[in-house]
Order: sequence, then C-alpha cells, then structure tokens
Amino acid sequence: MGARRIGLVGDRDDDIAAHRAIPIALGLAAEQLRQPVAFDWLASDALPADDALAAYDGLWCVPGSPYRDMRAVLRAIRVARERGMPFLGTCGGFQHAVIEFARDVLGWTDAEHAETAPQAQRAVISALACSLVEVGQDLRLAPGSRLAAAYGAATAHEGYRCNYGLNPAFAALLTQGPLRPTAHDENGEVRAIELDGHPFFVGTLFQPERAALKGVVPPVVAAFVRAVAVR
Repeated sequence: MGARRIGLVGDRDDDIAAHRAIPIALGLAAEQLRQPVAFDWLASDALPADDALAAYDGLWCVPGSPYRDMRAVLRAIRVARERGMPFLGTCGGFQHAVIEFARDVLGWTDAEHAETAPQAQRAVISALACSLVEVGQDLRLAPGSRLAAAYGAATAHEGYRCNYGLNPAFAALLTQGPLRPTAHDENGEVRAIELDGHPFFVGTLFQPERAALKGVVPPVVAAFVRAVAVR
C-alpha cells in the first residue's frame, strides 16, 4: 500500500510543541494502522494553488496562529471542505475552520478572529473567559460523533495551549446546521466541531497531537489517518 500524502497547513516553528509532535503523531498512527504516510509542511504565505492542494490525500491545519497569511489558510480549508478531503484542524486550525464556515457557508463575510481583528463586530473566535494555555480539561463527546468513535468512549481528557475559542454569542447560530459541536467542556463550552455530510472534517480546540510526545497514539490523529487511507 503506497504512502498517503498529507499537507500540513501552517507556519512551521519547532519552538511550538505541537509542531514537534505532529510528525511523531503521524508516524505512530501510520505504524498502528499499517498505512504509510508522507507529509509536507505548507507555509501559509507560500500555499500552492487549489488543484495542487486537492492533490493531497488530506489536509491538517496546524496550531501556531496568527498565520502569516490568514486568507490563504482559509482558502486551504475551503478546498478541503468543498472537495471532500479528509481535514483535521487543531487549535488554530479549529478556529480558522469556524471562520471559513462562517464566511463561505453562512455568508458572514465580516466573520473575524478577535486576535487579529480586535474591533470586529462579528468576532466568531473571541478571547476565552479563562486562558487554556497548558491547561487540561475533561470533555464530553457527542454520541455518534467521529470523536466518540475515535476515543471509543463518551469522555476524554485533553490539553490546550490557547487563549481564543468559539465565541458563545455566535455558537448557536454557527452550529445549528451541518457544523456540529461534538465536544464540550464541563461548563458546556464548545471544544470541537465536525461537519456532517463530509467524509472527515474535524476541528479541535485542544491539541491531541501532543500525546505523541509521550509515545501515545492520539486517537484523533489515528482517525484522520484512517480517513486519509480510504479516501
């Protein structure tokens, strides 16, 4: 079985723990599933054209925002969403998947990220009430979700490194259609989303990849690689 090619969308920085973890996580998942994978880091300010992006077997929008070229990242997410490509977005990837959906599906052209547009009227991603930098949380996973299937459980414990998340003021409108909230923290805040009708489109505010730094196969990454393998 040939290696599947995954595009890692984001600006690589080895000082970011998640970036050091991602190649390890993919390697562990590939070994577990006996599915070889290859990957390319795709800097936001040097992303290839849409057709070249679509030639990958899957796209992973990685942590590390704000990205050098936010519009290019949103374009890559749109390619994955519209062309049915397996997509995983973690931390900043989750945040920008929400923004892309708000802009391109709901037509909210003014949807913004409060970190890069602090005066925006429709900041669908806003500052968290409490910072989640190096914080772990217990999560409730939605029954029947891809996350629940990946973990094989109704709950999970995951860690974060972020200060921004889904703005509660817009959460209900954003998630009343095909974009579903599939993980909540103990306060009911949305911590992951999935897109119905898509082969695999998952965004997590937490960083599951960092488990690989301890030699653990991250269930979400394994589920992503499995989706990539059958695309």
